[in-house]
Amino acid sequence: MKLVKNAVGRLVPTNVNGQKQIPFKGVGKYKPKGKKAAPPIRSCADYPADGNKVVKNLKEALKKAGLKDGMTISTHHHLRNGDALTNYLFDTIKAMGVKNIRWFPSASFPVHKHLIKYLEDGTIHHIEGSMNGPLGRFTSEGKMRGTGVLRSHGGRWQAIQDGEVHIDIAVIAAPTADPFGNATGDRGPSACGLLGFALADSIYADNVIVATDNLVPFPCIPWQIQGNNVDYVVEVDSLGDPAKIVSGTTQVTKSPDRLLIAEYIAQFFEDAGIMKDGFSFQAGAGGINLAFAVYLRERMKKKGIKARFIRGGSTKYLVEMLEEGLTDFILDGQTFDLEGVRSMRENPNHVNTSPFTSYNYHGKGNFASMVDAAVLGATEVDINFNGNVVTHSDGYLLHGIGGWQNALFAKTTILAVPSFRDRIPVIVDEVTTLVGPGELIDVIVTERGIAINPRRKDLIKATKNSSLPIRPIEEIYEEVNKICGGKPAKPKVNKNKVVAIIKWVDGTVIDSVYQVEQ
Repeated sequence: MKLVKNAVGRLVPTNVNGQKQIPFKGVGKYKPKGKKAAPPIRSCADYPADGNKVVKNLKEALKKAGLKDGMTISTHHHLRNGDALTNYLFDTIKAMGVKNIRWFPSASFPVHKHLIKYLEDGTIHHIEGSMNGPLGRFTSEGKMRGTGVLRSHGGRWQAIQDGEVHIDIAVIAAPTADPFGNATGDRGPSACGLLGFALADSIYADNVIVATDNLVPFPCIPWQIQGNNVDYVVEVDSLGDPAKIVSGTTQVTKSPDRLLIAEYIAQFFEDAGIMKDGFSFQAGAGGINLAFAVYLRERMKKKGIKARFIRGGSTKYLVEMLEEGLTDFILDGQTFDLEGVRSMRENPNHVNTSPFTSYNYHGKGNFASMVDAAVLGATEVDINFNGNVVTHSDGYLLHGIGGWQNALFAKTTILAVPSFRDRIPVIVDEVTTLVGPGELIDVIVTERGIAINPRRKDLIKATKNSSLPIRPIEEIYEEVNKICGGKPAKPKVNKNKVVAIIKWVDGTVIDSVYQVEQ
């Protein structure tokens, strides 16, 4: 595998899984030409005139879709750790004797540990999507036949529309659907909120299968997936475990350090002038983010301030802000709890979105850059403000990118991180894996202080008289090293074995992930 240095000095391969790769050229530097990809033309003459596309089972649908060796099969992750359909899908593919599948999920979860045996026996050749938990460990140890490819949510849409990834068969888990293939995720026994991550698959795939455990008479209203893009509908007993699709309650952190971080962020919003009438912000799930939303809400109520919109993932805390009139809209990419699902179903101002509208970098603009501030997490941040969200300091690949890269384009990007975890520094000299360049990361908030990127002279000036503990990042870094007993050893990796690549939002390669030496 030939490796070359990209624009940020990282060694990346020029060819992965038989496909030519373009090294990262810098933020905004790569601007491709050409036309978007397109699915094949179909004729209504080939589909039932009564609109009933139901077939007897998933195996029959896969046979009709022409499943064969080497195809690309896509799935979505809105069912999260409750997903049973993907495991059943690959049980079926294995039973049909098909091999060398490129699995193209929008994300994976620990429940997909079930698929390791299919990676081992060649049913699945490699994964292009997040490799979380056990799948990440399997990949990091160099056991996958092909090379993993990690993309952001927006990068996944970009890859599909640009023709980088051609989906042969998309299998869409739909909590409610009708026989024509119209589908929604906001109702039914397996309700997950929305199906936005499967929208590109439904539009661009050659063949689209909708599987549901709640088949209703035509029309399924509202429809998030249009039946006109669907080839076959399959009724299954269950899509998965509803208790693990979303959690009934999402817990605010109880850690004093993390609560302090959340409080610092809310105060930063106010002191920096971000919190004002008509502003917008993004903050997803996770203990610090939830606590931040609570603290910000109280500051907004005290000052009589109303947001124009909040970008989700939605939680009950954002829903409460909508219902209390503290924001006009929630623009939701995925719902993280049951209150989010309810709100999306009942409130027309709780709007389901897709990676196309929110994050796709190869479009005529997207919502991400219109957000005033995004609050995100990270596994590592370095003294140059570079961020890592996919590997830990031991080099293991245990997280996906999600919408993290895309949200870096907010007007102000804030990383909320503890200064160390388990006596291992989070603020480091150089990130293990570069996922987001420091020029897009504006503020690092830790329990030991707040570092503002020197590029953001406006934020430095705005907070000059703030009571917040604003410090140089190098100072925080040195303090954390002393607390943790010095710099941690770098992970032992095989630099001759790239197990996965990290794509930037424009489809170029920003970094490589190497095999961990055991």
